[in-house]
Amino acid sequence: MAKILVVDDSPTQLTNLVKMVESQGHQAITASNGMQGIEQARSEQPDLILMDVVMPELNGFQATRKIAKDAELSRIPVILVTTKDQETDKVWGERQGAAGYIVKPPKERELAAMIARVLGGA
Repeated sequence: MAKILVVDDSPTQLTNLVKMVESQGHQAITASNGMQGIEQARSEQPDLILMDVVMPELNGFQATRKIAKDAELSRIPVILVTTKDQETDKVWGERQGAAGYIVKPPKERELAAMIARVLGGA
């Protein structure tokens, strides 16, 4: 079982992602924006982060870049889960340090496979 931080400013999306994560046997913790996500990552040290992109204050691309460049947090992989479905968005997300990219709404099987791949089959 992994500890997975779910970061999304939409309460509905947050709830749906938490349900999917927990149905796979993982522990879910949450944050409702990029800044909170970074703070939660620092205090909780999750195994993985599911990050929305379109959020107020600090968007998911910016938060992912900060996590990837932070010595204390850079070991935590980030999967972007977003409505942004253009190939350029995916490439940009990977350039910010994302380990994966899923377009919303995620299919549970697709999310489970991505989580397993990023966690190395855990």
